[in-house]
Amino acid sequence: MRSKSIGDKIFDIINVMIMLIVVIVTLYPFLNALAISLNDAGDTVRGGITIYPRVFTLRNYELIFQNPLVYNAYFITIARTVIGTVLSLLLTAMLAYGLAHRNLKGRNFYTILCLITMFFNGGLMPTYFLIRSLGLMNNFWVYIIPSLISVWNMMLMRTYFQGIPEALEESARIDGANYFTVFFRIILPISTPIVATIALFIAVGQWNSWFDAFIYVTKQELKPMQSVLLSIISEARFAESIAQSAAGAGVTLGDVGRTAQVNVRSITMATMVVTIIPIVIVYPFLQRYFIKGIMIGSLKG
Repeated sequence: MRSKSIGDKIFDIINVMIMLIVVIVTLYPFLNALAISLNDAGDTVRGGITIYPRVFTLRNYELIFQNPLVYNAYFITIARTVIGTVLSLLLTAMLAYGLAHRNLKGRNFYTILCLITMFFNGGLMPTYFLIRSLGLMNNFWVYIIPSLISVWNMMLMRTYFQGIPEALEESARIDGANYFTVFFRIILPISTPIVATIALFIAVGQWNSWFDAFIYVTKQELKPMQSVLLSIISEARFAESIAQSAAGAGVTLGDVGRTAQVNVRSITMATMVVTIIPIVIVYPFLQRYFIKGIMIGSLKG
């Protein structure tokens, strides 16, 4: 084995330096947010926080979890993510499987109908009146039913299914298997990459969703985590503004003053960390399927 030339060594060094820069640029915003969330609010005001907290404290997180609505909001968010992901994935995959069949009469017509919905919709007000007429206002199922089918996800899965050899299904049909058996026992098990990819898409969308709760839900016990955390940030901003006004007037506000010890930036970073940690934990387990699934689903056919 010949030794590397000087040019090869220089090339390797440059590659390593470029990759280190990319890693630093990618990770810095997250490390900075974590550092600020774990830093004392009074010290954060001075600025200069980089990737580690100067004055470590858990006060920012204490303020978040002191809110009794947070725990119920976590339950609502987890429930909508799990139920919404399973049902949406199942129905989207079934639709994609049907449209992937070449012997389906009117397949192109049905596909065009689905595509139209990607480019045109009735707008916010008609959607609101539709949701209200269906009795989904202040109902947990308003988080699930309107998003059961995603045409974009369906097209990805349809393209992937079209790349599966027809001989697999034909042999199963000869052995007496019906379409449901073929779908659940053959198609889905060999479609793990695209299924995991779409599941990640749906789960992240459900976990981060807040607009549907803002429009269709007024009951606090049905608010998801994103909405509750947003209200916590608003409360922190309000408390900080009152404390600053009182400090300017030389007035002591007791509990309000102590609450304002967590400034808006600190509480914002803490809520961001609380929000993204579950997704960050799950993503590594799906990453190897994610890249393969999205590439095959978008290029085949």
